[in-house]
Amino acid sequence: MGGWRRGGRWVGTGFAVLVVVVVLLAPGDLERFSWSAFLRVPVEALLGVVLVLVLPARWRRGAAWAGGVCTGLLAVVKVLDIGFDVVLYRPFDLVLDWPLLGPAVDYVAVTAGTAGAVGAVAGAVLVAVALVALVAWSVARLARLADRRRLLSTRLVLVLAAAWITFAGTGLPIASTSAARFVYDHARDVRAGLGDRDAFAAEAAVDAFRDVPGDRLLTALRGKRVLLVFVESYGRSAVEDPGLRPDVLDGAGRRVAAAGFSARSGFLTSPTAGGGSWLAQATLLSGLRVDNQQRYRNLVGGDRLTLGGAFRRAGWRTVGVMPGITQAWPEGAFFGYRRIMAAADLGYRGPRFGYATTPDQFTLAALDRAEGGSPEPVMATVALVGSHAPWTPVPAPVAAADLGDGSVYRSMASGADEPGSILTRDPAQVRADYRRSLEYSLGTLVSYVEDHRDDDLVLVLLGDHQPAQVVTGGGAGRDVPVGVVARDPAVVDRLAGWGWTPGPVPEPHSPTWPMESFRDRFLTAFG
Repeated sequence: MGGWRRGGRWVGTGFAVLVVVVVLLAPGDLERFSWSAFLRVPVEALLGVVLVLVLPARWRRGAAWAGGVCTGLLAVVKVLDIGFDVVLYRPFDLVLDWPLLGPAVDYVAVTAGTAGAVGAVAGAVLVAVALVALVAWSVARLARLADRRRLLSTRLVLVLAAAWITFAGTGLPIASTSAARFVYDHARDVRAGLGDRDAFAAEAAVDAFRDVPGDRLLTALRGKRVLLVFVESYGRSAVEDPGLRPDVLDGAGRRVAAAGFSARSGFLTSPTAGGGSWLAQATLLSGLRVDNQQRYRNLVGGDRLTLGGAFRRAGWRTVGVMPGITQAWPEGAFFGYRRIMAAADLGYRGPRFGYATTPDQFTLAALDRAEGGSPEPVMATVALVGSHAPWTPVPAPVAAADLGDGSVYRSMASGADEPGSILTRDPAQVRADYRRSLEYSLGTLVSYVEDHRDDDLVLVLLGDHQPAQVVTGGGAGRDVPVGVVARDPAVVDRLAGWGWTPGPVPEPHSPTWPMESFRDRFLTAFG
């Protein structure tokens, strides 16, 4: 029996060593995971042993548990970093990113059901608590062992320290301070996050168009019907990756030209990737980089002139068509819209398709029905959601005469299915679903242009952000396509100085600008 107990203690100790080493050495980015990352000695662990050896006996137990809890919290932050990197291409910000967890839960509720969302939240909390408890127990167990075997612990620390110093000059990485660097990087981000409010206020105070009267704004677009359309998750990868590029892009230029339209296009660098559409929309419309929720709240609480506000000041009837909005949206007034058409205002009585509340074709038709007879020129900002993750199911195109109230979509059996998470499905299938959803959304827009051969139509179409890395792979960046399509050649001629390439789909060498620069460039070009 004694042998079994001794064996159990050794197993427990070995497991504790494994837990602590993995937590200290694990990168916060899946792309940097490799065996070599774990074949090193964490210097932080050696310092922890030294601390146990030098502390007075009455403080050792408390210090061990305190260090264990802190190491457990380090593990939780690393898990958050990995999750954010997979979806948003960046680590978790301990100051600015907590508000993003709410939209994440909403997304799970839509794609996996309310029960799935509740289960996901409860599971995440339990896993976080269990992870902290496990790591804290592991650290405390090893601290007790170091205290009991003080001579052996001292020798071990001296040998490893000597080896570290000996091999340091050779470039052989036998030791690691990755945990300390990880903590330092996040501490630096916390400091930057705490100062971001003042930095953003200073940026927002500079606005060359704040006091420009309406009769001097957008004079080259007088009488035009302007649609500014965001295509969900339409990123540069959809243009340049053959495995993601929808077929409709290959013929888009030809079809638009055949309808009598000309176009120019380029790229914009979005402030976000993998999600956070509202941050990208706010960035483009305000001319300020809005890359976190604190900036978004400060923006909508101010009086910054947006593109919608500029059109409204210049005499347009401004409309915000937002099928993704299913709750009260008080900040909508900030963007300068005289009318907001949220999901409930579109008259849609059909099923949801994944995250999308309304098929894109129906959304555009609802705008035409509501504002097509307006005596004033209309400027509408439209946020299409047909290509929103999880990118399945996707509706089929419907004859315009059959759209009605959307009940026709009920005949599409997949319309009410819950597709599940993109992280649990086959990546190849997720990429295929993404491509198919973009085929639908972009095809809907091209067909819209063909069906509306209106001399006064001006279409600005762009992506809001790249899709998640499960689709693009690592290193995809944050660029999104942008294009201006117009039947009046004088409109496109205004963009000659931009260097954009002809056609509605940009070429790889097309210019790339920060998304926040678009507002000023657009108002300058057409003012």
